[in-house]
Amino acid sequence: MTSKFAEQHQFTKPNDNRALGLMSRSAHSVMEELEDIAIAYGQSDEFSFVFKRSSTWFKRRASKLMTHVASQFSSSYVFYWKEFFGDQPILYPPSFDGRVILYPSNRNLRDYLSWRQADCHINNLYNTVFWTLVQRAGLTTAQAEDRLKGTLAADKNEILFSEFDINYNNESALHRKGTTLIWEKRNETVTKRMKPPDEEEKHVPVIRSRRRVQAYHCDIIGDQFWEEHPDILEDDNC
Repeated sequence: MTSKFAEQHQFTKPNDNRALGLMSRSAHSVMEELEDIAIAYGQSDEFSFVFKRSSTWFKRRASKLMTHVASQFSSSYVFYWKEFFGDQPILYPPSFDGRVILYPSNRNLRDYLSWRQADCHINNLYNTVFWTLVQRAGLTTAQAEDRLKGTLAADKNEILFSEFDINYNNESALHRKGTTLIWEKRNETVTKRMKPPDEEEKHVPVIRSRRRVQAYHCDIIGDQFWEEHPDILEDDNC
C-alpha cells in the first residue's frame, strides 16, 4: 500500500483505527483461508504470515504461497472496506506486494518477528511526536522533521510529556505493539434441538470447542507470550 492511497482516502494521522482494523480483518481472512498459517503479525500497512513448518500447501511453492496470500489479502481489503469506512467510498483498487522468506529455525523466526515489533515501536513513537508537533504545536511538516532530527527515544518521550502532557506508555497498545493473530481453541455454547426417547423435543445447550483466530496487542519480543502459547511454533526437528 502506498502513502498516496492513505492521503487520498484521508487516513487520520498518526494512526487511523479504521485502516488498522481493516488490515487486521483482511489478515484474519487470509488465516481462515489458509489454515496452515500459524501466526501473523501486522503494523501500519504491513503484515507477516508464518506458515507451519510441516505445511504442504501448494507443494511449498513460494510463488504460489505468495500470490495466494497477496490476492486473498487484497480482495478482503476491498470486500470489508465498508465495514470499517462506512459510506466513504474506496476510490481505486489497493495493491499489496509480498515476498517469501525461509527461516531455518524458530529462533531466527522469533528474531524476525521481534525486529518487526521493534520497528513498530520506533516508527509509532516518531510518528506520534511528529504529528503532535504538526497538529498541536502548529509546526509545518518540514519544521517538525527538523525538530526531531538526531533525537533519541528518550528525547521524543520528553517532548511528548513536557510539552503536551502525553505519556507515550499510555498510548494504545494497538499502535505501540501492533497486532498479533494466532489460532486459539475457544469453547462456545450452542443450542440444539433434541428428542430423547419417549419425551417431547426440546432445546439443549451443547458446549463445543472451535479454533478461532484471536488478536493480541502485546509484547512478542520477550519469552512470556511464547511460553503462554507453546503450540504456535512446531519443533525445529519437525
